[in-house]
Amino acid sequence: MTDTPLEELHAVVHGHVQGVGFRFWTERQAARIGLVGWVANRPDGTVEVLAQGTHDQVVAMLRKLKSPMTPGVVDFLDREIRTPTTRYHSFDISY
Repeated sequence: MTDTPLEELHAVVHGHVQGVGFRFWTERQAARIGLVGWVANRPDGTVEVLAQGTHDQVVAMLRKLKSPMTPGVVDFLDREIRTPTTRYHSFDISY
């Protein structure tokens, strides 16, 4: 049996996404999907997400981030799906 290739979603979420529980919501979604990585507020008011998993898991997270179910208001996402250079073992909220 071969290993499924690991992919990484790197996203910067723009909009009203700080102070509304967005990082905590993202952490819960990542746990449900089975992703590892991190989520962090950025000084410019955006939220940065790095999530690693299979292609299907990464796409599922991207769909969650673009859904109307997110806390706050997401105006748009800068996003990229790429091959990871570092591997994470949990999904953490950065403070």
